[in-house]
Amino acid sequence: MSKQIICQVCPHHCRLEEGKLGRCHARCGKGDTTVSVNYGKITSVALDPIEKKPLAFFHPGSFVLSVGSFGCNMSCPFCQNYDISTVGEDFFRKLYHLPPEELVTLAADHISEGNIGVAYTYNEAMVGYEYVRDCAKLVHESGMKNVLVTNGMAELPVLGEVLPYIDAMNIDLKAFTEEAYKKLGGDLNTVKRFISCSAEESHIEITSLIVPGINDSPEEMEKEAAWIAEISPDIPLHITRYFPRYKMSEKATDTDLMNKLRSVAEKYLNRVLLGNV
Repeated sequence: MSKQIICQVCPHHCRLEEGKLGRCHARCGKGDTTVSVNYGKITSVALDPIEKKPLAFFHPGSFVLSVGSFGCNMSCPFCQNYDISTVGEDFFRKLYHLPPEELVTLAADHISEGNIGVAYTYNEAMVGYEYVRDCAKLVHESGMKNVLVTNGMAELPVLGEVLPYIDAMNIDLKAFTEEAYKKLGGDLNTVKRFISCSAEESHIEITSLIVPGINDSPEEMEKEAAWIAEISPDIPLHITRYFPRYKMSEKATDTDLMNKLRSVAEKYLNRVLLGNV
């Protein structure tokens, strides 16, 4: 029987044989561990407004060089970037090879345009955390900032590899029940631990996409907002409107409901924002 390696990056703990990919499409077994197969392989790069991450209270009005690869360890049927997050390397005709040193040079070239650093985004960056860690170190050494956009589905030792270099995060809190997280291929407790730990070291903002039939009850929002407030009532919460995408064709979230959920969250949190309305 071939030797199996248990991946320690996220709570799925995929059992991988040599060269076999995990469910994220971005890690494979090698020797006694797992390695990133998407290291430095970029599918998307763009200079974005910082508000697009979304970050509303971190250097507002600035820009950030956003980079993404492929792969994700969740399986949300409403994914906005499913064309890069749900597939592996073989899907792409061409990938940009961007080593950390070249990424930092590219970011620095855009400082005159208002760029403050690098955002690791588009796909789930933490499935290839080694690239984030290596780039983020160099970005800091160059005097720029690091932004991480993530679903928070990573174990704390992996978070510890990148957290010292991350200045700001937007973390998706996709629901506030274990049942919903299981349907989306995730684990709520892992994400809660990730958020709590990150808030101690970094500026964080949280996004909850409100999807009909998954996480749209006022009762759930009340529990979510109360929990966030236990960490800090000043953590910004972006309540974002769902639109049909990928495998979901349900109508967009009702705007009256969005306003109601904001009112619920504002009982506990000082900075609640609506998105996509």
